[in-house]
Amino acid sequence: MMRAGKLDKIITLQRFTSTVDEDGTPIETWTDLATVRAQLVQSTTEEFMRGWGASSEAAIVFRIRHMDDITPADRARYQGRAYDLKEIKELGRREGLDLRCVATGSA
Repeated sequence: MMRAGKLDKIITLQRFTSTVDEDGTPIETWTDLATVRAQLVQSTTEEFMRGWGASSEAAIVFRIRHMDDITPADRARYQGRAYDLKEIKELGRREGLDLRCVATGSA
């Protein structure tokens, strides 16, 4: 059972959308999907080798109550930073979700 007291962080889930303005120009932007309470389960910085040299990546795991419409194409915002969803793991039978995220280069 997920305890409400542990959900002490607030994250905003966002979805990439494309719309057309009044001039007919396509506008692509991140739109807020939901603002939810979350538990910060794990936060790490991993270093590894890439083709252009050593690199570090900030990884974070959020635990939230179950939601049906979240996909790995969405992202989470926490403390002004954007995180791409890399994996969504269901906890129990629709009790909660672990969102495994990696920090993006954009804000």
